[in-house]
Amino acid sequence: MQIYGLNKLTLLDFPGHLACTLFTGGCNFRCPFCYNTSLVLEPTKIEKIPIEEIFAFLRQRKGRLEGICITGGEPTLSTDLPEFISQLRTLGYLIKLDTNGSNPDMLSFLLQNHLLDYVAMDIKNSPQSYKKTVGVSNLDQSVIDKSVELLKSCGILYEFRTTVVAGLHTEEDFSFIGKWLAGDCAYYLQSFQKHSDLVEENSSDMSTFSQKEMEHFREVVLPWLPNTKLRGI
Repeated sequence: MQIYGLNKLTLLDFPGHLACTLFTGGCNFRCPFCYNTSLVLEPTKIEKIPIEEIFAFLRQRKGRLEGICITGGEPTLSTDLPEFISQLRTLGYLIKLDTNGSNPDMLSFLLQNHLLDYVAMDIKNSPQSYKKTVGVSNLDQSVIDKSVELLKSCGILYEFRTTVVAGLHTEEDFSFIGKWLAGDCAYYLQSFQKHSDLVEENSSDMSTFSQKEMEHFREVVLPWLPNTKLRGI
């Protein structure tokens, strides 16, 4: 397993738990608003953290940290992810996975083998706007749909979340998202923030919605997703 970053303490990434965050490299999406540019586009240029160093840190923090967040990049692209999580499990940690939902087969395997305690899946946009939003013209939307359905029936805690970007998202998109995801799951609308190192170098068409606009989008989805909250506002 190749790990390219370690955040030694997070109070936010794993709801309800003190955790650390491990960053994998590489991604099959090219979301223009993504700020993990190096991890997505050029992970091989980043110095990897030796696995022995990761486990030494985790053994040292046992009893203080409760969970481990695995994020990216896109972690499910790593074929050795199940084995890696199994090793983490032996230390007694809870595991949270961040995913774009593009690999439902891997997600299904992890869920069936009880390797996850929490999953956060990015919902990039409404189905009709997905390809543009993720920068992949040949995206098979059915894999995203399958991952959504897997989480709805998985029996563990999970959340859906959308980074909301002016220039990419509209009120109509959120109406479709609400009907698509409908249920009692947690859904978060996250405010896009300009960054100097975005995947899309020419980001002039993207900007941040106002708090009032974000609150309006929340109102749009509430009839279908009553547990919708704003994050990062």
